[in-house]
Amino acid sequence: MYRYLNIGSGKPGRDVRESVRHYCINIVDPDYPFTAGDFCREARSAGERIERDGRIPLFVGGTGLYIDSFFDGLSDIPPVDLSVRRRLLEELDERGLEHLYEVLREADPVFAGSIHRNDRQRIIRGLEVFRGTGEPLSSYFGAKQGYGSPRTVYIGLYDRMEVLRERIDRRVERMMETGFFDEVVALRAMGYGPHLKSMKSIGYHEINLCLDRGADIPETVAQIKANTKKYAKRQMTWFRKNSKIEWFRLAEKDKIVHYIQRVMGL
Repeated sequence: MYRYLNIGSGKPGRDVRESVRHYCINIVDPDYPFTAGDFCREARSAGERIERDGRIPLFVGGTGLYIDSFFDGLSDIPPVDLSVRRRLLEELDERGLEHLYEVLREADPVFAGSIHRNDRQRIIRGLEVFRGTGEPLSSYFGAKQGYGSPRTVYIGLYDRMEVLRERIDRRVERMMETGFFDEVVALRAMGYGPHLKSMKSIGYHEINLCLDRGADIPETVAQIKANTKKYAKRQMTWFRKNSKIEWFRLAEKDKIVHYIQRVMGL
């Protein structure tokens, strides 16, 4: 979604984007606090354009929150003044994430019980909504209308964990070889610092720490690999809960095609 975040985001290259049209790429600058709601609006607009052209939109990605928000629906939460988030971030620095999680548990036990106590982003979001609107975030989960329909086909890809870990190692090494470190340096020179949401994602966060704390690059690469593997594990845990997903191994392309043709009557 973000402009200039190319290597670390795994964004498809220009050649791929020229052969198959992609949407929701390069739509905001790195200092824009892009949310799941923003994604839903952009993705819905793209899907409608594709369908008007008589084509079937494919939604590809690995962020479970965005996928679920789009297909199952996202609650219409009133806007919250930015000062609320600023105060929460100050409180985070002063008292720590564990304190904020306990505050969230008191304010919104339903939402707090659905997330991990170390999930910084969602803890902040839960408290932001509660303090900004006076209502718990979970109270907005009722009336939701998603893009999904009975004809929506969910495909999940998997492989053995040792294969996945090897793929992650190779991917991170390729990212570094193609200039990931220099990309982060250039972003900082443009004014996009480590405090931004976009610069806290895996890879960008570790390289920013390396630049600020003087860690060596091999140690930073090892940390990116480790954190990516943890994220991949969380992704699988999230998506395994979705009973609508039909799972295939990465190499089972023919099976995937036949399955789609059968369930969609193509």
